Amino acid sequence: MDGGVTARRATAADAGRITTIIALAFAEDPVWKPALARPGGGTDHHEAMWRPFVDGALRYPATWLTMGGEAVAIWIPPGGTGMTPQQEERAAGLAAEHLGPAAGVYFELLDTIHAAHPAGEPHYFLTLFGTHPGHRGHGFGMRLLAQNLELIDAEHRPAYLESSNPANDRRYASVGFEPIGEVRCPPGGAVLTTMWRAAR
Repeated sequence: MDGGVTARRATAADAGRITTIIALAFAEDPVWKPALARPGGGTDHHEAMWRPFVDGALRYPATWLTMGGEAVAIWIPPGGTGMTPQQEERAAGLAAEHLGPAAGVYFELLDTIHAAHPAGEPHYFLTLFGTHPGHRGHGFGMRLLAQNLELIDAEHRPAYLESSNPANDRRYASVGFEPIGEVRCPPGGAVLTTMWRAAR
């Protein structure tokens, strides 16, 4: 890919690296940090919790990883699903195992976000997107996203994402996403912004 960053489609062999990037990228996220909090603190369970989401997305050739492993963009293509039923069961078991009584709030969050997802026009869904903290500030993520959107534009498809950090909203707006709604998320009431980019 051109545009100042080289990337490739990820495969199942990249699942570990991708999971690490996502776990680190979302460790301080306003929505996901409290959602993944467990009694006694600690974050060593984060990778286990994110892994079913990564494995589910890697069923499709729609996850892009920069060649140096700096950033990842995880897309669910039109008509796709985030996980298989078996992966959903695995994710539920991990939540019960690692979050204990707080698992109920975690499930409520997932249900709340799912309910806000637009139905109707088929679209690409940017389910997870992150840059390894050691590489932040160099533009890897946004250049990767811009390149992905060029491919989506070539298919004349719309795209959708959920911004869980208000600090990122303007970045998404800069590549054509527009806010279409807000979701107040448990626990803590952080606001998630749903954003849509029309087909080009």
